[in-house]
Amino acid sequence: MKMRTISALLASSLFSVGALAASPAVPNSYAPVVDSESFDTVRERMQAAKPEVLGRFKALLEQRYDLADRPLSGVTTGTGKPVQGGVRVKLPAGTSWQDLAALAPDEIKSRDLWPAGFLPLPHEHQAEGGMLFPQHQIDAIRTQEERDLTRFDLDFQLPAHFTPEFPPAIYLTTRPDLGDVSQGKVVSLTNYYELFSGILNPKQLDGLRLLLTPFPQQQFNATADRRSLRPSQGVACLDCHVNGHTNAATHLVGDIRPQAHRHRIDTPTLRGVNVQRLFGSQRALKTIEDFTEFEQRAAYFDGDPVIATKKGVNVLERGSQVHFMGEFQALLDFPPAPKLDVFGRLDPAKASEAELRGQGVFFGKGQCAACHQPPYYTDNLMHNLKAERFFKEQDIAGRLASADGPIKTFPLRGIKDSAPYLHDGRLLTLDDTVEFFNLVLGTKLSEEEKKDLVAFLLTL
Repeated sequence: MKMRTISALLASSLFSVGALAASPAVPNSYAPVVDSESFDTVRERMQAAKPEVLGRFKALLEQRYDLADRPLSGVTTGTGKPVQGGVRVKLPAGTSWQDLAALAPDEIKSRDLWPAGFLPLPHEHQAEGGMLFPQHQIDAIRTQEERDLTRFDLDFQLPAHFTPEFPPAIYLTTRPDLGDVSQGKVVSLTNYYELFSGILNPKQLDGLRLLLTPFPQQQFNATADRRSLRPSQGVACLDCHVNGHTNAATHLVGDIRPQAHRHRIDTPTLRGVNVQRLFGSQRALKTIEDFTEFEQRAAYFDGDPVIATKKGVNVLERGSQVHFMGEFQALLDFPPAPKLDVFGRLDPAKASEAELRGQGVFFGKGQCAACHQPPYYTDNLMHNLKAERFFKEQDIAGRLASADGPIKTFPLRGIKDSAPYLHDGRLLTLDDTVEFFNLVLGTKLSEEEKKDLVAFLLTL
């Protein structure tokens, strides 16, 4: 009798588990740990869906922006890449930027006049997310290291002329006399020693080695739920922050749930991190060492320590490895700005009249300096722009466009080298950025003032 009772209870338990599995999913902050499908099944399904997924995102970009290759005359990055210009965000039919600037936020919201390009930008596949690299980065690492950063389910979609220079220049705070020390190369494990031995001390050199060493990450690892065709060693810090700068690689923040609310990340430059005091997507980390350690413990795995354990978390030793990596990052300098004086202001003898007028707008009517203070043009604080005043909450390709919350004041030194702009890369040019803040801050700049302001930003 006792055995029959146990059997009956066991059968009842199994039935209950099956019923629960078939019921609607309850809210859950954790990624699934146990694989429910084989790798080949997932790969086939996601590869089949890829054209439709990317087609939707491409259509979204084309709906929002003018994507033409139209650089500014005579303006290039430090390595000579042309800088894109002009307002690329498309306006709602029948309106103008001056019309919008004359309206109150609630009126723009009620009439659905907020430009689509000013709404949060989703990931290429918001429901999936994960690190996604531009093709030129994939090609360079494959050539130099025979390591593949290709995903079988997604391709990076932003046109290359809107991404930063590649490969980026490297400027060191300790050796400004050397200028660009990259020698026009993508720094990797195959060449870092020959490029930097004799320039860096042994600690810094080993820190650079670790920043170039691939470790397991959510999409690039050896488990069956990876998004690379073959088992992968992982990614390196400088796969996104190439040459200590950025290549516009994208990801989703790990500190927000559910998935629809997670912000797209436009990889920020590491230039000038020595003058910054807030790190991480919610700026909860107070030193570059904190951020360096956190990245490989949690951010690489969408902030999920359970999945990190499954895929192979890399725990760095704080006293030496993290310190060495942080010390190298602290050497990465902003690019030269020959028109600025020691206070970070324009030298009147070197600047044009338009640039000087733009500086006046920056420190006056434009209110830019309320957050972006010289010489590095940051206040090292967080600010909530409350852009949700201008639009109704809405779903955009799986991204729920709602309040962004506080965002970091990034330094503006070298800003022309770091397109696209804002934390999620929704603004493709500095002209777009000026139009965005003109509305958000309600500064009502004239067309001439906007042009002059852009001219000033290009000197920083």
